[in-house]
Amino acid sequence: MTHKKIAMKKTVLLLSFLFFQAIILHAQEDALVFFQDKENIAAALENPISILTQKAIDRKLLHNTPIDARDVPVNEAYITAIKDISGITVFAKSKWMNCVYVRADLQSLEALEGLDFVSHVEYADKSLNLAPIIGGTTEDKFLIENQINSIVYDYGAATNQVEMIAANFLHQQDFTGTGVDIAVLDSGFPGALTNPAFETILDQGRLLGTYNFITREASADTSSSHGSKTFSDIGGYLENEFVGTAPGASFYLYVTEDVTQENPVEEAWWVEALERADSLGVSVVNTSLGYQDYDNPAYTHSYEDLDGFTTIAARGANHAFDKGMLLLTSAGNDGQSFGFVATPADAPGCLSIGAVDQDGIYAGFSSFGPNSSGLRKPDVMAQGVSAAVVDQNGAVDFNSGTSFSSPIMAGAIASLWQSRPEATNAQIMQIVRASAHLFDNPTDLMGYGIPNFEIAYNALQILGAQTDFLDIQFAMYPNPAKDVVSFNIPSAIEKAQVSVFTISGQQVFSSEITPNQNTIDISGVASGIYITKVKSGTTKNSFKLIKK
Repeated sequence: MTHKKIAMKKTVLLLSFLFFQAIILHAQEDALVFFQDKENIAAALENPISILTQKAIDRKLLHNTPIDARDVPVNEAYITAIKDISGITVFAKSKWMNCVYVRADLQSLEALEGLDFVSHVEYADKSLNLAPIIGGTTEDKFLIENQINSIVYDYGAATNQVEMIAANFLHQQDFTGTGVDIAVLDSGFPGALTNPAFETILDQGRLLGTYNFITREASADTSSSHGSKTFSDIGGYLENEFVGTAPGASFYLYVTEDVTQENPVEEAWWVEALERADSLGVSVVNTSLGYQDYDNPAYTHSYEDLDGFTTIAARGANHAFDKGMLLLTSAGNDGQSFGFVATPADAPGCLSIGAVDQDGIYAGFSSFGPNSSGLRKPDVMAQGVSAAVVDQNGAVDFNSGTSFSSPIMAGAIASLWQSRPEATNAQIMQIVRASAHLFDNPTDLMGYGIPNFEIAYNALQILGAQTDFLDIQFAMYPNPAKDVVSFNIPSAIEKAQVSVFTISGQQVFSSEITPNQNTIDISGVASGIYITKVKSGTTKNSFKLIKK
């Protein structure tokens, strides 16, 4: 080979290298950008109504959940500064984690770390974070669930799935989720405003809001009907045909899943939706979604990532639990492929729900545990094989998937929580686990097994009735109440003041109670939801009171 040819070859190689280098530099990458601080934290915490709704404040007060810096919004000036940088797109933000989810070329992302208000950048491509990556092909997460079973519709189609967990017992006690706000996070809710299964919810003003976090529009009506079906398993009602597990609850419907792609930005949208739900006072969240495999293999979560603390979704879920919400999450449908529960089902802050068939037998598609840190997952099980749903047109149908076992459980928990709204999310979660049939002998496939909500209800009613508790704490019962409310008074207290307030803070009733006169008459108070405060010196408690 001549000297000239060698030189030409070197030139070609150099140009090729530069070409591919240019491709690498300009390839679009997804990342979280974390900020150093927030503005006006002290002022916001001194005036929490400036950052939270009154309902959210009341819920946190009821459960002694602290309002802290995580509740303060992200500094919008920081977000604007990043948006103003050419080539960077901001998709979502998280106040809990103080970050934004962005997409840009690698060079632009690396440059962000030089900004004085940026703490660090965390890449969706874990190899850029010096972590090992396991790739794979992306599967349709709704594949199993979209396979409609040819079962003849029948009166009371939801009977088996409701009775399996004894949610019907709660309904017989007049606990149907009334006064409990539930957020359903899913892929879309077409027909939600016209579906006869939701007519009662609409007529009674219990659809509190909708939002699409992908398009940034108020409407949650998309081409995917997955959310409409999961919503029906909680709140749906068709006389003589179908009853969800919390037909009396109130709802927010949020779109966080983009069915056209699999990308971790969906985790960021999901966390953003949780934050909005928390700010509005939501108590229960159902998520019939899970994330592990992405279109870009570099973004895919390995089993090691699913430790309950690493993914965007897991981190958000744990913050939400700290804020007092109870999250119900599908375990996933990867029992016969990837195997293990996806995220956010791996998080300790989620009650992860697997699927059984009509007879309570483990469904082979249901993802199993434990998570990679050894945490028991799934937590509990509900019917997910041929589960009854109401489709977007109002027709009763039957679908299979953990997407349906989760809302069935979520509605039952909302109905249970209604009976003792002062109980904490951790107490409710543990009581449900303890009521399950495998609690003493849990398995990797089924966790603690199938809960029994009659057992859970009875356990919840005596919660706090132990002598040690009653010696130092007030307790209120029954709840809901029609005319008379009774109070347990700690043994060392001779008298206490009871005050009843509307959600907006207006006092409507005040009275003194004693150990011998421990009841109040609320027959003159209008039906609705109230905050009841009981105080004697430094001993005090707050309760959510539902007046029938």
